[in-house]
Amino acid sequence: MRVNASVIGSPFLSTVALRESEVNAGEHPFTVPALMRGLPIELSTPVTFLVGENGSGKSTLLEAIGWSLGFSAQGGDRTNSYIEGADGHLLGRALALSWRKKVSDGFFLRAETFFNYARYLEEVGSVFGLYDGVPLNQRSHGEAFLALFQNRFEDGVYLLDEPEAALSPSRQLTFLSLLHSLAESRAAQFIIATHSPILLSLPGARVLSFGDEGIEAVDYRETEHFRLTRDFLNAPERYLRHLFESDQDE
Repeated sequence: MRVNASVIGSPFLSTVALRESEVNAGEHPFTVPALMRGLPIELSTPVTFLVGENGSGKSTLLEAIGWSLGFSAQGGDRTNSYIEGADGHLLGRALALSWRKKVSDGFFLRAETFFNYARYLEEVGSVFGLYDGVPLNQRSHGEAFLALFQNRFEDGVYLLDEPEAALSPSRQLTFLSLLHSLAESRAAQFIIATHSPILLSLPGARVLSFGDEGIEAVDYRETEHFRLTRDFLNAPERYLRHLFESDQDE
């Protein structure tokens, strides 16, 4: 499968900034360096990837954007009624969102809570829970993800937290093709937190790297995700020897 065209078009959501009056200094997540030093960010392409080490703040920001857009912080769409504790979100309340064109449809995918959402759809008999007549909860994790991507995603703003978590490399390529098609239609915008070098390679997407100095736009080839994966696959024995020697020294 080849993806060879650039992602084009302008996104709906254009800027994510902080309202200083809502920042609680010294309280998490306002202690995360990337979030305090990196905002505002510009969303200038239909697909924006958020990358960084675990704990760098990318998923926290994605969750806060989702809450600000009216999604549950636990994931799903705006119709979720199975979530408790949806009274507020510290960072979500502090965000100021700017729009080129405001839209109401979309979805927030959280890999770790996805099956709670799938179970809810089955319980309420939602048509969104039945793709090809098979409930999402009766599919493998990866098959359920792809069924959702292929049948639920059309237009709107889509927030995806590590969508590769349940996808094999070949399924990541399938998703990459779908992602490109939806973004090129100019009907959908994606903000995706990911560790996948495969997804990061999407032509025309913007990659924002989260670190202690803030948030900066980088080429995907400059990310540690890409460089470490490439170098490991080119010489795995070098990395394994170093790791095993370290274990033996302890």
